[in-house]
Amino acid sequence: MRPQFREDKATQAAAVLLRGRGGKMNYMKLLKLLYFADREALVRWGRPITYDAYVSMRNGPVLSRTHEMISEGVPPDRTSLWRDCISQPADYSVCLIADCPTDQLSTAEEELLAEVLREYGHLNRWQLVDLCHTLPEWTDPGDSAIPIDYETILRAGGKSDAEAADIVRELEAVAVADILFR
Repeated sequence: MRPQFREDKATQAAAVLLRGRGGKMNYMKLLKLLYFADREALVRWGRPITYDAYVSMRNGPVLSRTHEMISEGVPPDRTSLWRDCISQPADYSVCLIADCPTDQLSTAEEELLAEVLREYGHLNRWQLVDLCHTLPEWTDPGDSAIPIDYETILRAGGKSDAEAADIVRELEAVAVADILFR
């Protein structure tokens, strides 16, 4: 069981990255930067920023629901911070269309996003794809998508099997709390 996806935090994290690059970015690059930030948060703190599901795709790992919001849009009958703040893709880029708050991100998460931008923001989308292909958790899925679980990322990030299992148990407890208290 996984904790519920946090569209609010995914949107705010994307907005932080977009602001750091002048408000516009190739959406594949944005997806890779978001993956690096979520992955690093999971390894460092035992919890991701967005609680999105991870999948291996041909061009590397991505945040599944965030990828869907970019590629398929958000249904018009649903309230959506993403739709309010981030444009639909045009010429393979998205941009900020409104001032997006950061009230759901911790200071540490904002600092991690800035760190990811400093470390990888100068790379173009294809350089990021090449880098993603070196990640131990990525598997070439051909023309499909293969789920990536938390434990795989945690072990790839240097956690022992026991540490990874403990973190996954804590995340499962968060998922149960999501169900009980939402």
